Amino acid sequence: MADTPWVTVVWNDPVNLMSYVTFVFQKHFGYSKRKAEKLMREVHEEGRSTVSSGSREEMERDVQAMHEYGLWATLSKAE
Repeated sequence: MADTPWVTVVWNDPVNLMSYVTFVFQKHFGYSKRKAEKLMREVHEEGRSTVSSGSREEMERDVQAMHEYGLWATLSKAE
């Protein structure tokens, strides 16, 4: 299916502080503190969180940005 959206998934790691992950989500995606904290908790408690969705190209840019911030992120087709 050609129009299947893609997603950016951020994975838990033992390095980054929860406050830093929240900061990155607010700064890069423009999320509110509340939404950024919710996504950060998913990463921390469930091991991963889908943080954005869109075209493959957009998600490749988001994954690259997460890597530049030092976060572990991958892209995949939305389920």
